[in-house]
Amino acid sequence: MSTYITNTIKLAIKNSPKVPILNTNMVPAAVMVLLFEKDQNLYFILNKRTDLVEHHKGEISFPGGSKDPEDNGLLETALRETHEEMGIKPNNIDVIGEIDDVETNSDFIITPFVGTILYPYEYKLSEVEVDEVLEVPLSTLTNPNNINYFKHDKYGSLVSYKHFNHNIYGATALILEKVIKLININ
Repeated sequence: MSTYITNTIKLAIKNSPKVPILNTNMVPAAVMVLLFEKDQNLYFILNKRTDLVEHHKGEISFPGGSKDPEDNGLLETALRETHEEMGIKPNNIDVIGEIDDVETNSDFIITPFVGTILYPYEYKLSEVEVDEVLEVPLSTLTNPNNINYFKHDKYGSLVSYKHFNHNIYGATALILEKVIKLININ
């Protein structure tokens, strides 16, 4: 990934201090927002969950999950889950930083970490957890034809994104929106 893009994201994260959600009634979880550059375009790596997983069956998400008692912090959770789900080794990820927490309807508090990997990467998918890998260009997520805002009773105005026949919504869309805003700050 270009040094310029990485430094832009690092600076944006540094200048936008993380806003944590402190709620001991919710389950701590972490995701890895993975980016790569291909043909001078920025891409996000997402996955479609299988129907075999416990939560969010068939939904589009970032690799991640609940914090295990053995995890030494939420970054370790995000890296472990990314390796378990997609076969991406932690030492192949350049972690840029941590952004605002997001809560889910299923009582999780998600801490997103942003990182980059080199493209191409040979994924080794968990057959139980990941049905499909989506490499979504930033241009798709910023195209007004692919963005939909709607009202939610609990959270107010929310965003969703279209990528081919996939609808990206919920916590994943909220996290994408936060990262896109950070990228476009400068």
